[in-house]
Amino acid sequence: MNQYPMWKNLLVVVVLLVGFIYALPNVFGDDPAVQVSATRTASVDLDLVNRAETKLKNADIQFKRAELLDNRLLFRFDDSDTQLRAQALLSEQLGGDFIVALNLAPNTPSWLSALGASPMNLGLDLRGGVHFLMEVDMNAVRQQSLNSFAGDIRVLLREANLRYTRVEVEGDSIVVAFRDAEQRDQADRRINRELSELQVSSQDGDASPLLVMQLTEQALRETQSMALQQNITTLRNRINELGVAEPTVQQQGDSRIVVQLPGVQDTAQAKNILGATATLEFRLVDFERDVQDAVNGRVPPNSDLLYHRDGRPFLLQKRVMVTGDQVINAQSTIDGQTGSPAVSVTLDGQGARAFSNVTRDNIGNPMAVVFIESKTELREVDGEMVTIRRQVPEIINVATIRDQLSKRFQITGLDSTSEARDLALLLRAGALAAPIEIVEERTVGPSMGAENIKQGFMSVMLGFAFVLVFMVFAYRTFGMVANLALALNLVLIVALLSMLQATLTMPGIAGIVLTVGMAVDANVLIFERIREELRAGNSPQSSIDSGYGKAFSTIADANITTLIAAVVLFGFGTGTIKGFAVTLSLGIITSMFTAIIGTRAVVNLIYGRQRRPQLSI
Repeated sequence: MNQYPMWKNLLVVVVLLVGFIYALPNVFGDDPAVQVSATRTASVDLDLVNRAETKLKNADIQFKRAELLDNRLLFRFDDSDTQLRAQALLSEQLGGDFIVALNLAPNTPSWLSALGASPMNLGLDLRGGVHFLMEVDMNAVRQQSLNSFAGDIRVLLREANLRYTRVEVEGDSIVVAFRDAEQRDQADRRINRELSELQVSSQDGDASPLLVMQLTEQALRETQSMALQQNITTLRNRINELGVAEPTVQQQGDSRIVVQLPGVQDTAQAKNILGATATLEFRLVDFERDVQDAVNGRVPPNSDLLYHRDGRPFLLQKRVMVTGDQVINAQSTIDGQTGSPAVSVTLDGQGARAFSNVTRDNIGNPMAVVFIESKTELREVDGEMVTIRRQVPEIINVATIRDQLSKRFQITGLDSTSEARDLALLLRAGALAAPIEIVEERTVGPSMGAENIKQGFMSVMLGFAFVLVFMVFAYRTFGMVANLALALNLVLIVALLSMLQATLTMPGIAGIVLTVGMAVDANVLIFERIREELRAGNSPQSSIDSGYGKAFSTIADANITTLIAAVVLFGFGTGTIKGFAVTLSLGIITSMFTAIIGTRAVVNLIYGRQRRPQLSI
């Protein structure tokens, strides 16, 4: 009656074995480390490893070992003081081609790593660092889009020889006034055909017929979503300048961005970097003059010497054809004629006119796309830290003009689809810099993070200890079985957090503490049901079977309702509430397994083969 079939016992053993394996990496701790990664103009290879090792040894900085993995170089150290010395040295010696960041490298044994086991991540409140919550000004995004469409409408009406008296943006609408109703009706049909993103309505004004246009709901959502993604891309580029090893930049809601920078304590520097901007320029290549003369120092007065990201020098005309502010969209695509990777670019009205005029006169000539970063550095000048901004231009693409280009065109000559995708991202990031306001700012010191870990660990252990004592006192042998299940439940929670690579935060620890208390509820219900069956005169074996069988529906109902609440918290909550909801949800799932299936397996093992056992409950 109280014996599991072999497959169910094997299931319990396999689940527990997997849980122990994937929870084990969290036991080995971390090493203070320095991570070296390359910018687009450099690469991480064995030569860099030898250079960096030589510099550290010459400075008498001892390191445990160097690792080359995932296109990054990692040096492990025994303590944080040596780690900081190594970071300062490598940052100074390796120059601007590499990003040197502080990191924590897990000490997971290689055999565990081979199985894909790795420790769970710690949140900002446990590691220390800076947290920003930023709001994108969606009203400004709307106005920029309306202004762009207003320019497109002017171009469209002039090309169609339709006479208008004014085109203005008024509030959330574009208003176009005409001399007569016939011209207005023709314009209405043309705009509806060419600009499907606008909702057009005819009105009779006091002095002249009007067309009033607004962005459609779909176009507005797409514009705002694109603005948000472009700002996220720009922020990620800025964060690279901070040398943060594991930053978090993610969307929150429809208009906010969360930026978390572990290990960063200087909020002023972080704000300066995040506030930096990037622009784009389309310029003609000056192929009539010798670029080598310019490299040797003889740069023509009407040209600039700039370098491609792969290091090749190019001589560009000073005249700028189009800037990134005039790019309203860019998508990676495939060239229909050659099948090679390409980027489809869309310009606003003003950019389209300028681009059309220049490309018409320069068919067959090369054109360059220049990405210009505005970087911020803190330097010591006369004993004081001074913020210095500098512009760093870089050619990201050179292509030949094949036809007269206008509003929409393609950039071809790219090496791969990944390069096309990256170029589209850069173009979009430079095209729209929607205003961002920091609405929340928090700094968590590393000592506070360590204290949070200590307090969180103590809260789990104290809650665990009190529950252990109560269960042994109240239910004796069955209480000890429940305590074993509770310990295994904690192991399974940690294993799932590690397997999912979830981030553990203080609210997440609160969820684990709550789970510790809730995990024994199921066993309390089962054990009380067994006592009732024994008092009713049933046999011990029958009481065990009835206790587990009859209490199951009550246990399932209680846990399912709590799980529903946790899912709702995860769906509608912010970052910290999501962390609580994740650990609570995982704890409910694992406690159902350990409290019902796990404890039943142990009870079967102890009492299942006895005909009339004496139950200690």
